[in-house]
Amino acid sequence: MLKTLERYQKCSYGAVEVSKPAKELETSYREYLKLKGRFETLQRTQRNLLGEDLGPLNSKDLEQLERQLESSLKHVRSTKTQYMLDQLSDLQNKEQMLMEANRALSIKLDEISARNQFRASWEGGEQSNVSYNNQQPQSQGLFQPLECNPTLQIGYNPVASDQMAATSHAPQVNGFIPGWML
Repeated sequence: MLKTLERYQKCSYGAVEVSKPAKELETSYREYLKLKGRFETLQRTQRNLLGEDLGPLNSKDLEQLERQLESSLKHVRSTKTQYMLDQLSDLQNKEQMLMEANRALSIKLDEISARNQFRASWEGGEQSNVSYNNQQPQSQGLFQPLECNPTLQIGYNPVASDQMAATSHAPQVNGFIPGWML
């Protein structure tokens, strides 16, 4: 069956080509010659751009080839620069997004660790250590309550010798004795 179809197509289309007028064949042949010449010119130009077959070119052709190469090089460099700038912009955007994601994850991590610390203190029985109103005054340390006469006396207050002996045994902070202790 396939052979029959092939023979039919050969006969049908082959007959059409033979029956074409000579004028159409001549026009097709001219187009063929033009295309062939154009193809050869493009091949020669390509070889010249690659630095081959430069011998038959005169100085004017060489200058034109140089200008063409320079403009092509500028175009390639500008395209490359634009591509690199686009990549840089994309990378900066990606960096910004990653920094924001990092901040969000850091906040989430802080929240989770705070929750875990609270849960551990609650489960560990440390809730009894928290006191709000039952704070006892510290009797030791830098700030101690003063024992003073309830009546206000302005002026010189003589110090007895037994009070001087008591103050000499008071704790000193870095060799400094506060004035009220003397």
